[in-house]
Order: sequence, then C-alpha cells, then structure tokens
Amino acid sequence: MDTVQAERRTVGWAARDASGILSPYMFTLRNTGPDDVYIKVLYCGICHTDLHMAKNDLGRSNYPMVPGHEVAGQVIEVGSNVTKFKVGDAVGVGLVVGSCRNCRACKSDIEQYCRKSIWSYNDVYTDGKPTQGGFAQAMVVNQNFVVKVPEGMSPEQVAPLLCAGVTVYSPLSHFGLRESGLRGGILGLGGLGHMGVKIAKAMGHHVTVISSSEKKKEEALEHLGADEYVVSSEESQMQNIADSLDYIIDTVPVFHPLEPYLSLLKLDGKLILTGSIATPLQFLSPTIMLGRKMITGIFIGSIKEMEEMLEFWKEKGLSSMIEVVDMDYINKAFERLGKNDVRYRFVLDVAGSKPHITQ
Repeated sequence: MDTVQAERRTVGWAARDASGILSPYMFTLRNTGPDDVYIKVLYCGICHTDLHMAKNDLGRSNYPMVPGHEVAGQVIEVGSNVTKFKVGDAVGVGLVVGSCRNCRACKSDIEQYCRKSIWSYNDVYTDGKPTQGGFAQAMVVNQNFVVKVPEGMSPEQVAPLLCAGVTVYSPLSHFGLRESGLRGGILGLGGLGHMGVKIAKAMGHHVTVISSSEKKKEEALEHLGADEYVVSSEESQMQNIADSLDYIIDTVPVFHPLEPYLSLLKLDGKLILTGSIATPLQFLSPTIMLGRKMITGIFIGSIKEMEEMLEFWKEKGLSSMIEVVDMDYINKAFERLGKNDVRYRFVLDVAGSKPHITQ
C-alpha cells in the first residue's frame, strides 16, 4: 500500500517539562511512506532511560516528549517497498528508528553506533519533525528499524526484550562470551539485571548476582536461577569470589566505584558497562593493568542482534518477570521505577488502556 493521503493523529502520554509528569497528548504521525511500516502499539516496556529523558537528567530533553522504546505491536499498513512485513504481523521497535545507512557502523549492521542515528523519541526525523515514542497508540517506522517477532511469543513478554533483553545479549554475543561454562557476574538486579541472569543461565554460565543488600537474594536464587548471590558491602563475600569471574555486566545506572568489581575478574576479564551515568566513573589503573582486564561498554543492540535474541529467547523457552499496567498508571510507575520498586520491568498495556483525547 502506498502513502496515505492524509496525516494521521494519534494519542500518547507526554512529558511537558522536567517534572517528568506525563499526561495525554494528541500529535500527528507522518504519512506512511514507501519504506514505512504503520504499527499499532500493543505493549511498551518502561526503561530507566525513559525516566531520565522525561526528567531531563541528561540535559538534552525536548518537550512535549512521548517516551517509550520497547514497543511490541502489530502491522496495520506497509509501504509499497516493504517486503519483510505484511499487515497483521507481530513486530517490535527499539530505541533507534533511523541512521545514515552509509557509515562504517551502518555498513557493519551496528546502526546504533551511527553518529547520525535517530532515536524513537526526543529526536528529529529526516523530515524535520520530532520523533515520538511508544507510549502512544501508533507509530510509523522505517522498515529497516522494525523487527519481526517469532510466532507464538506474547507481546507483553516481547516488549522489554527490545531494550533490556538485547542490551545484555549484545555484549555476550559480541565479546565471545556465549560458550557454556563461563563464570559471569550480574551487578545490579533490576530490569537489565534480571534479563542478564536469564540469558546468561540459558547460555550455560555460572551466574553470580552482586547486589547492595540481601533483599533480592531469594528471588535471584530461587526464581531467577542464579547460582550465587553476593552483597557488595560484605568484604568477606566479595573476597570469596575474587579473581573468579570471566565477565561482569554492570547494570547500575548511578555513580559507583569500579575497583571492588574489577578485583572479582580473572585475567583478561571484562567489566561491561550498560547503565547511562552522568557522573564520571573512577578507578585506579593498576586494578586493570595487573590483570590485563578490560572496562568496556555497549549501547543497546543492533536490529540483527534483536532478531537473534528473540529467536534465542523463544528457543530456550524463557520468560521475563514483568508487571503489566495501564497507561493511567504511568506516573506512579515512573515514581516506583525511580525507587527501584518493580520486579523487574513495567510493561504498559497500551492497546488495552482507555483512550484519552486531548491536545
């Protein structure tokens, strides 16, 4: 189907200022172009990044802003050049909805590292209009940035995989850490951390959760399947696993010292940063020099990695621990997310929520 004649209007929930409070907002979607997919949003996960951007924590937020970048939806219409998708398909959309398609990153199928990548919200699309995210009833997305969801996967389970899931899958895949028998650490047991435990265990790894308190120990060991649980402030517990881990996926999105965790790594071990932190991190150089250790980081994952991760998730029969809420609950969900009061990911039931008509 070719470009529609009239622009569509849809309703989302937008932040108007740095208070981060969201309210109903009607906005215009661009026409469905030849390379576009028009998507009805079914569910959308809530990520810490959404909260940071809504509150302008990184100092570059533009309002009004409709957040949301873990979008599980259904195809309503496709453009004339679209061959991968058809009406009715289950699809997903992550954080990146555009890139230059010509740089080294794009040609290597890691478009998230393109310097001209376009975010699904709080960004400007190629037509000059602001992008708006998945806390809305519908989206129009270029086909190159849409992933097909494997048959049989429930959309509410798919949503958080499109950021949290791929963010922990990507480094394990890229850094050659998929082989069975590795010993891994997951630092922080939130949305990303619980995905990390699930995926690492499914790869056959011995997984140690490292947390700041005992309060999540039972869940980590009995419900998520972690092998060990260590409280970072307990020196004896930390000493017991010193020099034992092949990697640590660091999911903590606030300032924290790195030295205690670097000491847990084996020779050539990797500390992989996944949380966005506005404060500079610090470490003493001998803590990495004396073990040839690596501090590195990744940014979400590529479209290709998303597709691989979804297939892996389905093949292994995994499920994430989520709390599904209506759109009316979004501000309370943000408040609870800020306090880490969620087990382990909020997912918005966008299609099942009562629509609001406003400006």
